[in-house]
Amino acid sequence: MPGYGVVGADEGRGLLPWKWAEARLVAAHDYWLATTRPDGGPHVMPVWGVWANGVLWVSTSRQSYKFRHLDRDPRCTVTNDDAYRPVVIDGLAEVHRDEPTIRRFVEWLNAKYTTSYAIDFQDPDVNATISITPRTVFALDEDDFTGTPTRWRL
Repeated sequence: MPGYGVVGADEGRGLLPWKWAEARLVAAHDYWLATTRPDGGPHVMPVWGVWANGVLWVSTSRQSYKFRHLDRDPRCTVTNDDAYRPVVIDGLAEVHRDEPTIRRFVEWLNAKYTTSYAIDFQDPDVNATISITPRTVFALDEDDFTGTPTRWRL
């Protein structure tokens, strides 16, 4: 990568395995969700979320800017909360309204954050249950900044 001094594939520690990225997505307490405003400007907010089955799951009020942005344009970028070992997802958001999916998300959320939300917390008319399916993922380990930048196309 010109300008950054990133070494070739046969130098440094090498490309990161996918399980490395997934472990950081599972472990993250918070995620930063970037959406696009109607005028094309960026909008970034922290959210709670759960990485499960190769997808990031989040929720937000249907009145929030982030929901309105995703409703208009489902393309988004999400990062974990670790600037030293970042995992950056470019993906597509999908809103779910069916009870089995919402129930599963609430169970995952309760297990991760040791909360006890009932399914009505995710009333689909009030709060959106959103899955973000990765299209590309980028990650690196700050301990080997020039040797580990890795991109996956999913």
